[in-house]
Amino acid sequence: MAIRVYKPTTPGRRRSSVDAFKDVTKTKPEKSLIQIIKPRAGRNNQGKLTVRHKSGGAKKFYRLVDFKRQRFDVPAEVKAIEYDPNRGPRVALIEYEDGVKSYILCPEGLKVGDQVLSSDKAIEAKLGHRLQLKYIPVGLFVYNVELTPGKGGQLVRGAGLAAQFLALDGEYVHLKMPSGEIRKVSAKCAATVGTLGNADRRLIRWGKAGRRRHQGHRPVVKGKNMNPVDHPHGGGEGHSPIGQRRGPQTVYGKTALGVRTRNKKKWTNKLIVRSRHKAKKK
Repeated sequence: MAIRVYKPTTPGRRRSSVDAFKDVTKTKPEKSLIQIIKPRAGRNNQGKLTVRHKSGGAKKFYRLVDFKRQRFDVPAEVKAIEYDPNRGPRVALIEYEDGVKSYILCPEGLKVGDQVLSSDKAIEAKLGHRLQLKYIPVGLFVYNVELTPGKGGQLVRGAGLAAQFLALDGEYVHLKMPSGEIRKVSAKCAATVGTLGNADRRLIRWGKAGRRRHQGHRPVVKGKNMNPVDHPHGGGEGHSPIGQRRGPQTVYGKTALGVRTRNKKKWTNKLIVRSRHKAKKK
């Protein structure tokens, strides 16, 4: 998808860009497939701040996207391609033969009028079809990948992303993730064939702080600009360094930047064939 660049009529417009929305065919969402979500602004049920730098943002409806697609062997027709303010890729409105409508993540190349199908049997691996990994030919790209059979897609759901099916290894398949990591996933897990659309979203330049506020982001202040009671980097005269510390720290005193936070004893480590860190070194 393309992005649009305006003339620099104001400082906020200069060098900023927006989504072109040329692929969107329907502007208003399906009423039966939306619900209201109340902004929590990074706070828990006690009203205490648990995630910093968040705010309410613009009001928006949540689209009920079907990440499972367990209506097997029932063909569905794509009725519209819609914008979803809660995620990067587009969503496709599909209607099954019995009249039931649903939202799914829209892959690159899917058009209005196309047929999509989900099955627990071996079927043709066409664009938008969802089936178990063991029935997908080696070499194809997939998205919306399950980690637990029947739970629904959890991996590869961002705009422009796809995982490549490398090999079938007994009860597992080898997938190359967008990060470069090669990972084992159960062959009984389901995935959708294709690559997610709207890949140009990462090229958007937001241009001004106001657009980020509309997305729910609050301003971030450097730790070295704070007082010592507010941040480990705080204090000193002028633009002071972080002192005698070995490296950067978070506001809570934990070492930051370049420190791996994954638990070395996590049981899923055995499913990682090649780490994404080793892939970057090569």
